[in-house]
Amino acid sequence: MSTPEFILDESVNEPGGDIWFAVPAGFTSIPINALLNPPDSAGAEELRTAIGPLLDAIPDEVGRRRLLGQVASGQQLLAALVDVGTTHCSIGLHRDDVSESNSGGHLFSLFTLSWRDIATAAPAVTAARAVTGAEGHGNVEYLELPCGPASFSELVRTPNAESGLPQDPVLQIFAHLPHPDGKRLVVLTLGTTAVSRRAEYRSLVHQIAENVSFENPLP
Repeated sequence: MSTPEFILDESVNEPGGDIWFAVPAGFTSIPINALLNPPDSAGAEELRTAIGPLLDAIPDEVGRRRLLGQVASGQQLLAALVDVGTTHCSIGLHRDDVSESNSGGHLFSLFTLSWRDIATAAPAVTAARAVTGAEGHGNVEYLELPCGPASFSELVRTPNAESGLPQDPVLQIFAHLPHPDGKRLVVLTLGTTAVSRRAEYRSLVHQIAENVSFENPLP
């Protein structure tokens, strides 16, 4: 049996780290901090420098404005995620080699990691509370993971018509991981419009949750 290979992000060595985790192949991390730097910061200038070649490659002003608008929309979405405690965001791209109707196609997903402050309680109690009475949640499951007790749940929802988003059902799979200090809760969320791939995406969330550690696992 081969030993799994991991690509280490620079953040693993940052002081004051509270959580360590790994995402499977096919996920690309979004540099939230780099995209949300203040306009007059060095980071914002680096972003403009990175986007510059893309703008130069677009032959018309309409296309350049469209790209800038898409970047701005992405920044607004990331800012909204940060406001609710999100500290990590990744885009998943996987080949659909299961569905006969979509053979060779690609499946997209969005993975986020968010922190929530909670009333002090034992981790097992917090894990249960996270899904007890959660409206619309199904396939509830409780597990003991290496990092402690955890609960899992699923939800399918359709964006509001007023949102301007496509009216496609979105599957969201959650893993609720209480921090050992009893005061915080980590929520892993994986969302995708590929509702028929529920089992595969649930397996991905389990895989990510099983590798979570609240203590530095590196030597």
